[in-house]
Amino acid sequence: MDPMSRFSVVPSGDTSPEGPARIDLERLLRRSAAGDEDAFAELYDAVSSRLYGLVRRVLRDPAQSEEVAQEVFLDIWRQSARFDPARGSALSWMLTIAHRRAVDRVRSAEASRQRDDTYGTSNQDVDHDSTSEAVVERLDAERVHRALATLTEAQRQALELAYLSGYTHTEVATMLDLPLGTAKTRIRDGLIRLRDTLGVTS
Repeated sequence: MDPMSRFSVVPSGDTSPEGPARIDLERLLRRSAAGDEDAFAELYDAVSSRLYGLVRRVLRDPAQSEEVAQEVFLDIWRQSARFDPARGSALSWMLTIAHRRAVDRVRSAEASRQRDDTYGTSNQDVDHDSTSEAVVERLDAERVHRALATLTEAQRQALELAYLSGYTHTEVATMLDLPLGTAKTRIRDGLIRLRDTLGVTS
């Protein structure tokens, strides 16, 4: 069964006329693996709503869902060369990455809560600075936010609308009153700079 049919949560901003089933995602992944940012932008437009919807369904919290969805697309960009069509469809592969990321975030939060509960029970009379644990747990998110801060205002605005708010490139262009090509360029350039800042390789 197509795993896409199990995940029906879609951000309200999704008005893309073409769904993933009508686009050759495997071809776009191959082009992305070769470093084609335009192909990756097209891939994002095709599947962003589905992947964000899956993450949101697992995590429920909008802010965490946005962070994890961004991490998912960075993973897809970084790992696109590893996609093997013999083991399943491109959409299934990307949904698996999204689901794994979301579940990892849930497990991390649960483990943190259990550690806090255990420590609180056994050390009720001992003051303890738990800041270091919180820093470690939020390291990935903070790296992403620091990387976003290195972008130009125009790049950051376009990238946040596309990757954090779930809008398509066409919608971003409309919201920013830009030609579609300009909006795509800002998103692509921001993605490249973000990727380089985080030390991610294709």
